[in-house]
Amino acid sequence: MTDTYARTTANTWRNWAGNVTARPVRAVSPASVDELAEALRRAREDGLRVKPVGTGHSFTAAAATDGVLIRPELLTGIREIDRTAMTVTVEAGTPLKRLNAALAREGLSLTNMGDIMEQTVAGATSTGTHGTGRDSASISAQIRGLELVTADGTVLRCSAEENPDVFAAARLGLGALGVITAITFAVEPVFLLTAREEPMTFGRVTADFDRLVAENEHFEFYWFPHTGNCNTKRNNRSAGPAAPPGKVSGWIDDELLSNGIFQVACALGRAVPATIPSIARLSSRALSARTYTDIPYKVFTSPRRVRFVEMEYALPREAAVEALRELKAMVDRSPLRISFPVEVRTAPADDITLSTASGRDSAYIAVHLYRGTPYQAYFTAVERIMTAHAGRPHWGKIHTRDAEYLAGVYPRFGEFTAVRDRLDPDRLFGNDYLRRVLGD
Repeated sequence: MTDTYARTTANTWRNWAGNVTARPVRAVSPASVDELAEALRRAREDGLRVKPVGTGHSFTAAAATDGVLIRPELLTGIREIDRTAMTVTVEAGTPLKRLNAALAREGLSLTNMGDIMEQTVAGATSTGTHGTGRDSASISAQIRGLELVTADGTVLRCSAEENPDVFAAARLGLGALGVITAITFAVEPVFLLTAREEPMTFGRVTADFDRLVAENEHFEFYWFPHTGNCNTKRNNRSAGPAAPPGKVSGWIDDELLSNGIFQVACALGRAVPATIPSIARLSSRALSARTYTDIPYKVFTSPRRVRFVEMEYALPREAAVEALRELKAMVDRSPLRISFPVEVRTAPADDITLSTASGRDSAYIAVHLYRGTPYQAYFTAVERIMTAHAGRPHWGKIHTRDAEYLAGVYPRFGEFTAVRDRLDPDRLFGNDYLRRVLGD
């Protein structure tokens, strides 16, 4: 087991955070579309349900199954780079880390990224992984085509022109429509981003939130609970030259402070919660301002070695500041002790049926707690605030919403379930999580 991947033993699968466990009857690793179709045929004959799994970075049981677990590690690599269409077609099990490195060697890049790149391309897109962007949206929104093996073994190719109703749903399909075997992404010539990281007070960042979003291509910030302190990050395209963080200073910020010392602080806070406010005040002042310039994936992503559990909600962008102020007031007046910063990002509206940004400009508010820390009281209080603002929970992060609630905040919810009913009427790809969030 590595630092970044889930674990599968003979009879047990666990996600990265360790909060989800599944015991499949068998796990298979098909090396081709034909082998995958055969695995689905055998599962149907045996009366077993099927779930594809990536690296286990979801905090929900979206990939859990008691039937057949499809592991994609043999479905990897780039199929084609089309420099005329400016697309790359990649096998579904390819980790984003490998895709980014391969694209960089070809002088190409994705337009936007989340903040880690350990996930497989299919796992990341199927659960709605996103970064932050004024104009550029989630990884799923960068898909231009995909290949899907459905419950009856049919290989379905989808794009805006071919099977467009399936394409609208399957770019973020929760593994409910079939098993994705390949994805075609839009790419562009590699470019440089300048990152400007700077401390800022909570009062200032919330007062200036709209301006900061409007003036920067990619803006995000972290608020440290029990303090009035935030750390902001502004990423904008640059003419260069490249000026990456120095080896020593980069290691101090990204490894020693953000991972090593933070790990120790979180462990201390879990053991002695009364120390958390003091730790938060120190942590919020530990990272100093810095500016650096590099190719996109080296700016968008960071190592995340401290394990945690997470809840994230997408709100209408205009509701973000009010919800953040309510969240801070709730933490300030409660006995809760919160060791992890709250992360805030944005995304423009997109046209994917179950995207958290479907049809509306969105702001994301994510809350975390160190793994092993009781999280229910904190997450319940946060969820109450988010749902009051018509929040949409991230599909791969902890939440308690069901199909009735979700149908009310997703205008195109019925479109997705109609496609599912057509492609998987017998729920070969079903599990308990999908039954809760999509209905049965």
